Amino acid sequence: MRPNPEPPYSHGTLSKTGLVLVNLGTPDEPTTPAVRRYLKQFLWDPRMVEIPRALWWLILHGVILPFRSSKSAAKYASIWTQEGSPLLVHTKKQAALLRGYLGERGHDVQVAYAMRYGSPSVAQVVDKLKADGCDRILILPAYPQYSATTTASIFDAVFSHYAKVRNVPELRFVKHYHDNEGYIDALKNSVLAHWEVHGRPDKLVMSFHGVPKRTLLLGDPYHCECHKTARLLANALRLTPEQYIVTFQSRFGKAEWLQPYTAPTVQKMGKEGVRRIDVLCPGFSSDCLETLEEIAMEVKQDFLTAGGKEFHYIPCLNEDPAWITALAEIAEQHMVGWPTMQTPQMREDARKEAEVARQRAVQMGAKN
Repeated sequence: MRPNPEPPYSHGTLSKTGLVLVNLGTPDEPTTPAVRRYLKQFLWDPRMVEIPRALWWLILHGVILPFRSSKSAAKYASIWTQEGSPLLVHTKKQAALLRGYLGERGHDVQVAYAMRYGSPSVAQVVDKLKADGCDRILILPAYPQYSATTTASIFDAVFSHYAKVRNVPELRFVKHYHDNEGYIDALKNSVLAHWEVHGRPDKLVMSFHGVPKRTLLLGDPYHCECHKTARLLANALRLTPEQYIVTFQSRFGKAEWLQPYTAPTVQKMGKEGVRRIDVLCPGFSSDCLETLEEIAMEVKQDFLTAGGKEFHYIPCLNEDPAWITALAEIAEQHMVGWPTMQTPQMREDARKEAEVARQRAVQMGAKN
């Protein structure tokens, strides 16, 4: 294997720290060709679909991509904004705010965002950081709960890319933060703020993205981490077990997934006379297709059609200041020991040291 070419380097260059906030991804535009390209990359990931590749290739290219792309494109179109894909817009803003918050805390860190599927890719972003002089990079997934289908797939993308790189930077990874106090507090505050304006529901539904049940049986901790997040949030809100329920959405295919499923559960509530439910999606850090279309539109209609009277969707944390603060604290915890804390004097001293090193390198080159 021949490593990729290294970016230009000069002796005496200051070593920097970079952070990459990585989210799932999104099509470039809400059209059938763009969605098809996105789904092809997304669904071909072996972390996402664990069945024999040859069989899955036939299903994916013969059934799913030809028939699902146009339907998904219509759903994306229903939530697309003037700025673009909601997930991309929120993730971009989160990264910008995170850099600002870390700067206010005294950290000199370059913060970028990437998408596991779609653009900008993980490889593109980490290469850009390296070209900018970052020799230390922290990978921060936008998923609070770990799953092999999401978090581990990000790690795969990083490892796969650096398998082709000669000079690999120092790497650190955030595995999960499902029980982080700042994250739970941010969720609690968002729910209480909604209730202060709209009143309380008969039931709070905490809907997490689903995964096949076999992943739980094979040792994936996602199911347990979702329930721990829900329990901690319920405790923070002082809810009794009867006042909330954990469900799982976005089921795909015919295999059994984690239960109870969100849509049938809210339909049952409507039929049983539950008047109002509020739905929160704690596993999504940014509003996206699964929250804005699936929950706020489809599941809402399911509940009202079944007899429910009032449905409220509580938005994701998005750019909530408490959430960005929590992200900054999580990043700080994982950057301990890295020289990111720099006062103006420390930066000036480092600049002078780098200049001396550069001059020495020039002199050595002249002698040789």
